[in-house]
Formats: sequence, C-alpha cells, structure tokens
Amino acid sequence: MATPPMFIGQPVLIVVDIQRGYGMSAEEMGIELMGGQTEMIANAERIVAAARGARVPVIFFQETHRRDGVDFGRELDGNEGVHCLEGDLGTEFWPTLTAGVGEYAIAKRRYSCFFGTDLEILLKGLRASTLILIGGLTDVCIHYTFADGHQHDYRMRVATDCVIGSSQARHAASLSAMEYLQHGAGRTTSELIEALAALAASSEPILAGKGAA
Repeated sequence: MATPPMFIGQPVLIVVDIQRGYGMSAEEMGIELMGGQTEMIANAERIVAAARGARVPVIFFQETHRRDGVDFGRELDGNEGVHCLEGDLGTEFWPTLTAGVGEYAIAKRRYSCFFGTDLEILLKGLRASTLILIGGLTDVCIHYTFADGHQHDYRMRVATDCVIGSSQARHAASLSAMEYLQHGAGRTTSELIEALAALAASSEPILAGKGAA
C-alpha cells in the first residue's frame, strides 16, 4: 500500500503534555519513563518552529489535576503514582514549548485530549483535517488521543521520534497499534519538518478536505 500524503486538508499540530516533569526523576514525576526526554523535547522544539513557519495552528495540552485528587478517577489504579498536581513545578509547561500569540493552550484531566475538553469545537473552528501528535506518553495520552481522533474521522500523524512511552516495549506496541488503524500514521521528525517547510514555501493554501479520499 502506498504511503498516504503527509497532510490531507488543514493540518493542526497537537503538543501533548510536554511539561517540566520530564526534567525530574520518576519519583518526583510520579511516572516511569523509557528515557529519551532530552531528544524528544529537542525534536518537539524543531517541529513547533516548523509549524509556526508554515502557519499551521498549534495546540498545547497540559495534564493537570486538582490537589485533592477528586478528578484522578481510575488513573492511579495502574502503574502511575500521583502526578501533575495543580501548582506543582512539574505540571508547568516546558519553558520552550508554550503557546504563543494566536496559539492555544488547553488543560485536561484525562488521558485523551478529546475527553472533557473543547478540542473538538476548536478543531471544527480551525477546519482541521490532519492532526499531528507529539509529546507523551506514547502508550497513554498519545495513543488514546490518536484513537479518539481516528474515531472522529481525522487523518492522524504521530512523530515516532518525538514521543516517549512508559517503557520501550509499550512505546513500540502503541506505535504499531496506531499504524494498524491508519497506514502511514508514523512519521519521523525530519519527514514532518520537510513537509512543513514545503507547505511554508507553497503559494497555494491548504483547504479543509482538499485531496480527501
């Protein structure tokens, strides 16, 4: 099967939960990671810069929970400890990856960026068709956002070297599961930046739905 185009219709970049906790230990953060935070953040900075250069909308998500724990739900039933409490340093956005003028920041209480947020309303207003996911965790917030986006009929792309998981095995399994849902979903940072640069250089604006199958 041929690899589909990088973007079909209007692309939107979604930066998922790149917060200061990535610079902390697992004990401080409350979540085990597979490693690779430094590389992921560096790639995220490059992708965000390329999206801005191409005038692609950027939405920054921040997982955050009330300090009394009332909105954790079942999140602490598995491997994760208490994490992303309001007011904690680790909950803040990574300082180089925050919403600029004309961009969007959304707080979420659950893993999927669609659950309990106004993301769908925002995407409709932006006439989004292709969603690009970067951040973490591959096997949690990225995976569940990808699946929800797929079920909302968006074309989904995930930067395979700009996401990290709770373990290498779970990271790989989730990327495989996403590729199962949409062939060509997984792309590298370099591929995304090249496509965004081509978009920036194009004199023809992307129109929502253009080229849709």
